[in-house]
Amino acid sequence: MAKELFLVANQILLREGEHSNSMYWLQKGQLIVTKQRGKEEIVLGHIYSGELVGEISFLDHEARSATVKAVTPCELIEIPQETIDGIFKSHPKWLEILVKTLAERLRKANARIKI
Repeated sequence: MAKELFLVANQILLREGEHSNSMYWLQKGQLIVTKQRGKEEIVLGHIYSGELVGEISFLDHEARSATVKAVTPCELIEIPQETIDGIFKSHPKWLEILVKTLAERLRKANARIKI
């Protein structure tokens, strides 16, 4: 079951390298996505209200590829793995395969991008 989550500015939501069973839907606020390169923190982008975050790891069960933290106070909806599993069980198997294939291709494309 989805639940609300609140973050204060600078609070970390996801850490690069961690595993998780949830993705998040940002309702209010702004998040920043970063990746560590040695001692340097590289900004990859921002997440704004209405966007999802953590969806690739959620779908392919791999480690988080970046760190995400709040720029401003944020309100999110946490969507647990059981939610998507239930959706996949009630639809044709090819839908699950499609979604996981797209997630895998996106992760591979992200890995090829040099920062």
